[in-house]
Amino acid sequence: MKIRLEVCVDTFEGALAASQAGAHRIELCAALSEGGLTPSVGFMAAAAQLDTPVYNMIRPRAGGFCYSRAELAIMKQDIEASAKAGCAGVVFGVLLPDGQLDTVAMAGLLRASALPATLHRAFDCVPDPFLALEQAIELGFERILTSGGQPSAPEGLSLIAKLVKRAAGRIAIMPGAGVNAENVGEIVRRTGVVEVHSSCARPQEDQGEVLPNDVVQKTTDAAKIHTILEALAALI
Repeated sequence: MKIRLEVCVDTFEGALAASQAGAHRIELCAALSEGGLTPSVGFMAAAAQLDTPVYNMIRPRAGGFCYSRAELAIMKQDIEASAKAGCAGVVFGVLLPDGQLDTVAMAGLLRASALPATLHRAFDCVPDPFLALEQAIELGFERILTSGGQPSAPEGLSLIAKLVKRAAGRIAIMPGAGVNAENVGEIVRRTGVVEVHSSCARPQEDQGEVLPNDVVQKTTDAAKIHTILEALAALI
C-alpha cells in the first residue's frame, strides 16, 4: 500500500514546491511559526488551482483551542470560504475548557460544508485519547493528525500504534511533528500508519530583506520532500 505524504506550508511558493515535488496532499496554513492559522481567501483560491489536493487550516488565532461563539462563527465562514475556493478539505479542532473535544461545536462546523475534515493536534491535548478517537469517528472526521500526545511523533509512537489498532480502519491516524526522511521508515513500521505529515522546511536563504532580529524565515524544501517520498517508497 502506498504511504501518503502531507506537507504543511504557509506560502504559495511552498504550496507550489510541495505540489511539484510530489506531495500527496497539502495542509495550507498561515503563520506556521504559530502552529498554523487560517490562510487568506486569496491564498486558498490560488493554492486550490494546483494539481495537489489542498486542506485548509481553520484556526482563527494562536493559543489554545477553546473558542468563543464569535470565533466559531468566523471558523464556519472560513470553512464555507474553503469550499467556495475549491479546496479539497479542512483541518480544525475545538476543545472544552477541561481539554475534552467539544463535539457540539465541531459537529456544527462539520455541517458548514460537505468538505472532508482532519482533526488536528488539538487531539494531543485530550485527557483520554481513546474516547476522543471514538468521538472523532462518530463525528465523521476523515483523519486525526497526532504526535501521540508527545512533543514529536517519534516520541509518541507507542500511543500512535495503539490508536491505529483501535481505529481499525474506521479513521486514518496521521503522525505529525518531527517527521523526516531519517525516521519516517521506523514510524511507519512501528505504527502501521498509511499517511504521514511533515513541514519539510528549511531556513530560507538571505534574500536581502530587512527583517526583525527575532524572525527566521523558513521555506518548503523540495529536496526534503523527495527524500521522504523515497524513504516511503522503499517500504512498499
